[in-house]
Amino acid sequence: MDQSLFRLVDQEQDSFQRKWTLVNGPVIIGAGPSGLATAACLREQGVPFVVLERAECIASLWQKRTYDRLKLHLPKQFCQLPKLPFPEDFPEYPTRKQFIEYLESYAKHFDINPKFNECVQSARYDETSGFWRVKTIVTSGSNKIEFEYICRWLVVATGENAERVVPDIQGLAEFGGEVIHACEYKSGEKFQGQKVLVVGCGNSGMEVSLDLCNYNASPSMVVRSSVHVLPREVYGKSTFELVVLMMKWLPLWLVDKLMLVLAWLVLGNVEKYGLKRPSMGPLELKNTKGKTPVLDIGALKKIKSGDINVVPAIKRFSYRQVELVNGEKLDIDSVVLATGYRSNVPSWLQEGEFFGENGYPKAPFPHGWKGNGGLYAVGFTRRGLSGASSDAMRIAQDIGKLWKDETKQHNKITIACHKQWISQF
Repeated sequence: MDQSLFRLVDQEQDSFQRKWTLVNGPVIIGAGPSGLATAACLREQGVPFVVLERAECIASLWQKRTYDRLKLHLPKQFCQLPKLPFPEDFPEYPTRKQFIEYLESYAKHFDINPKFNECVQSARYDETSGFWRVKTIVTSGSNKIEFEYICRWLVVATGENAERVVPDIQGLAEFGGEVIHACEYKSGEKFQGQKVLVVGCGNSGMEVSLDLCNYNASPSMVVRSSVHVLPREVYGKSTFELVVLMMKWLPLWLVDKLMLVLAWLVLGNVEKYGLKRPSMGPLELKNTKGKTPVLDIGALKKIKSGDINVVPAIKRFSYRQVELVNGEKLDIDSVVLATGYRSNVPSWLQEGEFFGENGYPKAPFPHGWKGNGGLYAVGFTRRGLSGASSDAMRIAQDIGKLWKDETKQHNKITIACHKQWISQF
């Protein structure tokens, strides 16, 4: 182990000062819920680790890129991370603020201290040494320092929502009004009295449209493709909880049919309001395409009353106006792009076997958590926080066993965790 490491260091021929760190355990990239869950499970196993985070806080998506009215869409028992449940006094659907409080207390409870403001530039596996080499840029004020972490195991926890998706729509640059992504939207307060075009009809698009209504704005929501809308609750019972219960006894296709019947009973026929349902059932669509059904919390009522105007796909923008594919033109003041997010893994991970070009593991669930050479992925199951928790526990158990075996084999070699050298070449 020590000889291969020295060979690796000798290969460096950089002409400037570089700091590098040997990590006696895994490096976890990302300090969102997935990274925190993995770190907590590793802590329970007694395995040392380093968590790298490009932002200056944990769960930056939740802290910086979510709107004020956001609540968890699923009951809290399906959203808690391993080893530490939500406080009992939290409501069934915790608010954004409560979820952030929970994550901060979770990190404190398990003594997880990420290295903030470290943006990973590249990560590659060195086959000669058997180590991963993770290069980061650390920003401190106007100073930028390059670091390199050398580790046996790499856990990719950057998740499905690392980068916002901004579609290329004809004429958008000439629109002239305010254009923001949903990650920049906080509340409808500054949009009062405005005509706002919301591009996208997923959970974010629906909730932003509802929030705009509550602030006396006039939203038009673009529904480009088909979408499943389900009630968040069915006669007082969580829809998701019902699905979990039915899946224990019934095949997926039958659960899908039952959910659509229940949705029709509770919500009525939504297709007459411009919300065409996909031919594939909601669970099958989620499992095969990763497209999450909308859990309605009040937007549908506003659609039925006409407060939210449902419109078809966009043809082009012009100054303060949008033309739709059906030829209709709307005068609008602002645009909110509720067009989703994507993985950013291909931009920094130099690996082509485990991850695909879309930034997701190629192996289907439940096999997408472990690759070759000590590479792991957490939070890419398209199954929310419960899927991330399941991945985290598997990864920690696997690394824990390997780490303990290696520790026994090398018990005569003392390597100080996080010991730093400054190397000049």
